[in-house]
Amino acid sequence: MARRHRVSFDTVQKIWRAAGLKPHRQGTYLASNDPHFAAKAKQVIALYLQPPQEAAVFCVDEKSAIQALDRVQPLLPLRPGALERRGFEYVRHGTCSLYAALEVATGRVIGRCRKRHRSLELCEFLSAVIKGRKEKQIHIILDNLSAHKSETVGAWKRAHPEVHLHYTPTYSSWLNQVEIWFGMISSQCIRRGTFTSVRDLIRRIDSYIEHYNQHATPFTWTYRDVRKRISVSLSSLSAH
Repeated sequence: MARRHRVSFDTVQKIWRAAGLKPHRQGTYLASNDPHFAAKAKQVIALYLQPPQEAAVFCVDEKSAIQALDRVQPLLPLRPGALERRGFEYVRHGTCSLYAALEVATGRVIGRCRKRHRSLELCEFLSAVIKGRKEKQIHIILDNLSAHKSETVGAWKRAHPEVHLHYTPTYSSWLNQVEIWFGMISSQCIRRGTFTSVRDLIRRIDSYIEHYNQHATPFTWTYRDVRKRISVSLSSLSAH
């Protein structure tokens, strides 16, 4: 570009920097191909913005196969002029799956760690989530994982008529607020941690959830670049 316009390389850099352009970088996206995207998205967003009266709304998902990684060499902590550094070699002590339910109205999280992530574990977790709730309706937002739509889940739903399950459109798990929280626990607890066993990993996760709930607040959910992920018209969605 500098040669083409007969200006210096530094001039081009300054113009790009001022305009916020970074042509050397690129990202990825995945557009939803769900033909019923608008209807499903409106249903989920309405539960965030205008939940039914005397109802509870939960965002539920599982973070599967979390590894309990222990470092062979000790962590070198952050110090002036040097990054925190951890050894390249590690030991795997096993995995667990974290089920989490984020209550939209309060931002508080209910979490349970399990060895496996099947429909059976999901139903047991949902039973724990709704236990003792006095609301007339309970709305639960889930993604399209096959374990969330099995006959086991269907039977559980029929046994709990006060519960309404809402599924996000395909390739649209970003509509589920609990994914935001999964990003937080991943960056603040899991990826930065070293764990001597699966039990140690679970203990740290439980401790993080307990501390998080002491200061939890509802998310103010926005998504400005929605057209990158949606391959259908947004006209019917814009009013909501």
